[in-house]
Amino acid sequence: MDTNELAKLALEARGNAYAPYSGYTVGAALLTKSGKVYQGCNIENAAYSPTNCAERTAIFKAVSEGEHEFEAIAVAGGKGAEIEGSFPPCGVCRQVMAEFCDPETFRIIIVKPDNIHEEYKLKDLLPLAFSGACMQN
Repeated sequence: MDTNELAKLALEARGNAYAPYSGYTVGAALLTKSGKVYQGCNIENAAYSPTNCAERTAIFKAVSEGEHEFEAIAVAGGKGAEIEGSFPPCGVCRQVMAEFCDPETFRIIIVKPDNIHEEYKLKDLLPLAFSGACMQN
């Protein structure tokens, strides 16, 4: 699957977002190594801390269905129907990615206005990540 297709699926996932408080809707499309795609959206909560980001929604959906190997994720966000600026994954989402994704190869695609995409490796967005290797003494 190419970057544009994955970005389109992230944009589509925005349509399911539940964001009555911030108004910012975010969608994600996660590509597994088996070729399946899991979409996720942000789901807000009035208490804020139980809010779940689109990226984690997609990852948790995939893991709950037995997938544990991922290639890439596209993330698109904005307020209303338009894509506005850049919506990179938050720190919590990056840490969840570090649990399941190879930091050297996992691609994070940030969808921006006018069908422009920025692409990063996880290692670039989360250097010195805390991982399972840190737990082995």
